[in-house]
Amino acid sequence: MSEEGIGGERDKIAESIRRKLALLPDKPGCYLMKNRDGTIIYVGKAKVLKNRVRSYFSGSHDGKTQRLVAEICDFEYIVTASNMEALILECNLIKQYYPRYNVLLKDDKSFPYIKITHEAHPRLEVTRKVLKDKAKYFGPYPNAFAAAQTKKLLDRLYPLRKCKTLPDRVCLYYHLGQCVAPCEFEIPAGEYERMVQEISRFLNGGHEAIKDELSRKMIAAAEELNFERAKELRDQIVSIDAVMEKQTITMTDAVDRDVFGYAVDKGWMCVQILYMRQGKMIERHVSLFPYYGDEYEDFITFVTQYYSDNPALPKEIFLPSAEQSDTDASAPGGEPPAKERHSDDEVAESLEAWLRVKVHQPQRGRKKQLVGMACDNAKVTLEEKFRLIERDEERTVKAVESLGEWLGTGTIRRIEAFDNSNIQGTNPVSAMVVFVDGKPDRKEYRKYKVRTVQGPDDYETMREVIRRRYERVLKEQLPMPDLVVVDGGKGQISAAVDVLENELGLYIPVCGLVKDAKHKTAQLMTGDPPEIVPLPRDSQEFYLLQRIQEEVHRFAITFHRETRAKSMVASQLDSIPGIGEKRRKLLLKHFGSLKKIKEAAVDDFRPLGIGDKLARDILAALHGPDASTDAAD
Repeated sequence: MSEEGIGGERDKIAESIRRKLALLPDKPGCYLMKNRDGTIIYVGKAKVLKNRVRSYFSGSHDGKTQRLVAEICDFEYIVTASNMEALILECNLIKQYYPRYNVLLKDDKSFPYIKITHEAHPRLEVTRKVLKDKAKYFGPYPNAFAAAQTKKLLDRLYPLRKCKTLPDRVCLYYHLGQCVAPCEFEIPAGEYERMVQEISRFLNGGHEAIKDELSRKMIAAAEELNFERAKELRDQIVSIDAVMEKQTITMTDAVDRDVFGYAVDKGWMCVQILYMRQGKMIERHVSLFPYYGDEYEDFITFVTQYYSDNPALPKEIFLPSAEQSDTDASAPGGEPPAKERHSDDEVAESLEAWLRVKVHQPQRGRKKQLVGMACDNAKVTLEEKFRLIERDEERTVKAVESLGEWLGTGTIRRIEAFDNSNIQGTNPVSAMVVFVDGKPDRKEYRKYKVRTVQGPDDYETMREVIRRRYERVLKEQLPMPDLVVVDGGKGQISAAVDVLENELGLYIPVCGLVKDAKHKTAQLMTGDPPEIVPLPRDSQEFYLLQRIQEEVHRFAITFHRETRAKSMVASQLDSIPGIGEKRRKLLLKHFGSLKKIKEAAVDDFRPLGIGDKLARDILAALHGPDASTDAAD
């Protein structure tokens, strides 16, 4: 499309948006921003739709919000009866549409739980899915390791069954005293009930009572001279202390609560959650993500999303007030939207009504200090993030500048790196990655299926791929690299140089990265003939080259696996009598994958013009000679 055509289209979009903005109501609700394709890219909520949505199209924005606004070509809105309804609707819309600019508000919400299954012989397991299956769920846990460690401890304390399917005989867990072996023995119902109650009490914060009980049993066992049993009980007490050792902050009221705090900087938000159980802080969770609306609104959206996917609720929730975390952020329009922001009371009331737990925004005393601590930790986490980014950028810039000095090439800005991948010559592929100023430019990455080389010939593969890449660079006048990096030593370097200089007339510096026996970057080689460059292994230049080699290897091996998988599917279908290339493509297009073909019934093949006999032959071949096709009929 010509520039005039593009400008005319933009004018039409702007005029359409202006007309819709004039019709926005003074009511609460949700708004859905769309791009050119009609895809929903952002969902937000508003106390006053007219004020909130207009703010995106007036005033100044930071670079991050500009990217969002630049993509908006249309919007919709849904009016709600109350702020609470807007809060819940926003949560549901985000989960339904997965908008690009909301994505990080939902990515970190799948936390692990400990589950006691609702079965005749219950089990303990760690799960990320909370189902309506009458099981007991405890959590969420801040990370999978915390949940796994707690489950491991409970497995030692309470001998519930471990096997998903009951075996024919007792297993090792029975001999270790960690299973009551329902596969062989009759277990009284009361025994399971007792263990489930004690596990529930432990997971609800009653571990001190469990410790006291174990201590009494340990003393009794020692008095009976049963020292082996006493040692087992002592080890269990030590394990409880080890799992619970992070409990550093206490409240005398012994209430279960989640304490939230947040901070914002440079378009990013960090949310910290302090988990307090039985009045003791046991763990914390950190989430970092870019935000695109008002800071407090997006924070509340985070809280809503968090509890929509984590239904195990504490007794209380502590949130910061809007003022308590009001740092350097502003609304998309450039000014804090004071009229737009929900009041603290409204936020608390809306969440309370929805979650049915007490929501506080403490204004004084110890409780406010806890929220302040969460906010302070969030601020420190953000500061660390940006300090690390700045430090890495400084090191990368220095490494790029110094690398040119080591190689004698002058300034190096653009690096193109190549790697080949095959298994004994089958499905040979190659890949190229591009680093500009020391950073990967993923949109410039390229994949190559090797066309002319038969068998595992790494040198000829390198020649073909270098030739194809730089013939295109010349033909299309693409940017020339300042350095070409190949995976390998003298042979690969010589092959690349020969093609570049003798065939294409290009004089681009080429270096090779040689790996050691552990497949790690070991040496840098360059020159004609190639010689080792004495680059220190602990230097930032070496670290940069190592990252480049690891990235191109990852990209190449991923492409090779994809190619090999498709080849295996093709060969598996091609081996079936009556299936040629045309039918193979038809089957894969219709069903989508080999797995779907295996799961199909005989009737499912008829729309493709494949008769019942051939359909049975296909299913028999895919399932193996011993598999029955009766279930597929």
